[in-house]
Amino acid sequence: MKRTRIAALALAAASAALAPLLGQAATAAEGKYLQDPAGGEKTMKSVWTKDEMHKVEAQFRFHPGVQYRTVTRPGPSGAPDYERRVGDPKTLAWLPGYEFAWSVSDSTVVKRAVTVKEGEHPIVVHAVLRSADRAKVAEVRRELTGKPPTGREKVAGARRIACDTGEYTVEWSVTRSGYGTLGGTLRWDSSCEQYRTAFASEHGPRR
Repeated sequence: MKRTRIAALALAAASAALAPLLGQAATAAEGKYLQDPAGGEKTMKSVWTKDEMHKVEAQFRFHPGVQYRTVTRPGPSGAPDYERRVGDPKTLAWLPGYEFAWSVSDSTVVKRAVTVKEGEHPIVVHAVLRSADRAKVAEVRRELTGKPPTGREKVAGARRIACDTGEYTVEWSVTRSGYGTLGGTLRWDSSCEQYRTAFASEHGPRR
């Protein structure tokens, strides 16, 4: 009787970052992102209000979100019925996502010295993805109300980006109304070469 084995992709170094959904589109695993400012999870940019009584901190993460579909390939020559599913390089594409983090502090009595984090806050998060010619390719904006002084918000993108379409710039900002705005830029290369190469190595010889 024909034996069929559907294996999770094992695509060497490049595919270690992937979390495929067999038979469906797959996205990059959590953890594969670009961050501004660079550093750990608690690394943030910060700004004080002019009276030095309130501080806003912010961080941004850009999740490229590589996607692909899988196809069935026969096993090795000695066991052709030992099938496996592998990534199809022709279906590679990007679906970027955006992640914002913030922290709002208020000084008590002494400026910058003793601070507290309390209350609810209005937070506005915004990001624009631009192509090399500065054209706006995608944009997300959320007005968040009643948020805690420390938080993190993920915003899914709705625009697919084709592979190998050059370098992009991500412009981002986090605003706490009445306190201040923090922002920055990130560079992202849309090349899918590492994934395409990994997929090709798993496809094996064709019949």
